[in-house]
Order: sequence, then structure tokens, then C-alpha cells
Amino acid sequence: MTQTFALLDRAHLDAMTGGDTALAKEVVEIFREQAEIWSRMLDPQAETTQWADAAHTLKGASLGIGAIRLAAKCETAEKAGRSDTPPSVTAAAVMLGEIKDVLGDTLEEVAQLLYDYTSPPRRVS
Repeated sequence: MTQTFALLDRAHLDAMTGGDTALAKEVVEIFREQAEIWSRMLDPQAETTQWADAAHTLKGASLGIGAIRLAAKCETAEKAGRSDTPPSVTAAAVMLGEIKDVLGDTLEEVAQLLYDYTSPPRRVS
């Protein structure tokens, strides 16, 4: 059975930042910077240690904001990259492609979160 995780667990982020919206925005911005830097290293043609290290770093950044699905994909790739028998380039390409897909979805969710944090509250009529 496959378990589905949230793209972004806002309750987790709120708990990690003590409900401080300014801190949450800062943490999310750091995540976006980390994602930009490390996602470039998710290259199946590169040394296995390079993309395994990138997956490890993205996993940690993801856990910090509650991006559980992304963290799970990164953990799978990290373990595969550090195993005694690393995956083939084709298998690595599929695995790293899945990370990039979920990362894209997560970044969209992050953009929505930042919008929600900066938008004035809606009035109920």
C-alpha cells in the first residue's frame, strides 16, 4: 500500500515557527533558496554521491517546512544513492525526475502559502 503525504503541512510549519508568520515566511524563503541551489545537482549523469547529497539536503529543508511528500521522495533517492549497489542511470533519472515533479508542486504550494500570508484577510459578507 502506498502512503500519500501532504505537499505542505501548514500545521507543521506553524508548530515549527511558533505561529510567527514573519518567521514562517523567512523559513519558507530559505527553503525556496535551498531548492533552487540543490535541485540543479539532481543530475542522474553526475556522480551518485552528488545527487545523494543534494537529495539529503533537500530532505532536511523539506522536513523543516512540512513538505513531507518531497522529503519522502528525497529520502528514497538518498538511500538508493548511498547503497552498496547504486541504481542505474535510468533508474536514477526516474527517481530524480519524481523528486523534481514533487518539488515543482511543492513550490507552487509554497507560493500559495506566501500569498496567503501577505494578502489581507477576506471579509465575510
